[in-house]
Amino acid sequence: MAFAPEFYGPAMEQVDTVILGAGAAGLFCAGSILGQADERTQRIVVLDHARAPGEKIRISGGGRCNFTNLATGLDRFVSGNPRFAASALAGFTPADFLALVEQAGIAWHEKTLGQLFCDGSARQIIDMLLHRMRGAELRLGIAVAGVEPAGGGFVVATARGPLAARRVVVATGGKSIPKMGATGIGYDIAARFGLALAEPRAGLVPLTFAQQDLDLCRPLAGLSVAAEVSHGAGRRRTRFRDGLLFTHRGLSGPAILQISSFWRPGEEIAVDLAPDTDVAAGLREIRGQGGRLGVGSALSRWLPARLAEAIAAEAGLAGARLADQGNAALERLGARVNRWTLRPVGSEGWRTAEVTVGGVDTRALDSRSMQVKSVPGLYFIGEVVDVTGWLGGYNFQWAWASAHAAAQAIAAG
Repeated sequence: MAFAPEFYGPAMEQVDTVILGAGAAGLFCAGSILGQADERTQRIVVLDHARAPGEKIRISGGGRCNFTNLATGLDRFVSGNPRFAASALAGFTPADFLALVEQAGIAWHEKTLGQLFCDGSARQIIDMLLHRMRGAELRLGIAVAGVEPAGGGFVVATARGPLAARRVVVATGGKSIPKMGATGIGYDIAARFGLALAEPRAGLVPLTFAQQDLDLCRPLAGLSVAAEVSHGAGRRRTRFRDGLLFTHRGLSGPAILQISSFWRPGEEIAVDLAPDTDVAAGLREIRGQGGRLGVGSALSRWLPARLAEAIAAEAGLAGARLADQGNAALERLGARVNRWTLRPVGSEGWRTAEVTVGGVDTRALDSRSMQVKSVPGLYFIGEVVDVTGWLGGYNFQWAWASAHAAAQAIAAG
């Protein structure tokens, strides 16, 4: 690509590649470029307004970083174009990242559903990424105001003056967890270059509910159960089986966080509090055995006692005997447990969202390189793109894979 230094003036600093964002995708991209190109010919600067790199990595996985998932596949991602991520994910797999982890001497373990965590601290992953990008310049505490095309390259406007670059990689993340400094600067840059956005919204976030649902949830705050939560119908139905947590604001836990990435305002979700059990049939069987067993006690065969008694009370059967209930009453109780239908009124929003659903429309990007088709030298990677993973390490794998794809293209160019 032609680069015209005279356009910028003699005082403007000039580099090969500016990476905006010192999170998972940005740090990994810098290291991957240097790993594939002669660092003496590649001057790379990573900019971030934060005071420390990799803050979302540091807090992830309870401080142990769920750095990937062995079950990574296209079906584990939400996107306007479900096939877009295929090339990047095939080009850099969980096994590839795990090899780097082991090479760095980081002990790890596998939890349920293919989730991989550090045995020690998430800081080990940050240190590994920083070690890989030695040779690049990491500049923290520098706010970026925007990016403009200029002289066959770009000018990055920062709080410490402009920076000229042949290439710019936008790895600024989404809008989730604003207390850690998340902003919409990546979307502003996309708009400046005429790129469309899939509406950004909070994902992997607790849902909030109307008063009638809160009347049940609040007294049970802190109680966790294994449940299946579903959304949609027919071929578009999505379901997750995992923990569900009652809170003062409504419902949370892994199953709710997962479904939140699919739910839209005004839609319903369904909760099965006793998966694989036909509770109505079970209640009829217990009733047939006779005795003076209470309704709440009978429900506690499948549910925690507090929840069982709360459901019995909600049905007006607190203290009632199971033997006195007809089939219709037992069917209603069974439906309440196996097919609890709720209509959330909202979510807790960006404040507690773990990720952003939506982002830069993938139709604007080359899936093999993450480069903007209409703007050579401009790349978007990681969470800023309209590719969002399920809970469980998938979003980190997308960060690594999309960064690797961009790095390959940059190193080759």
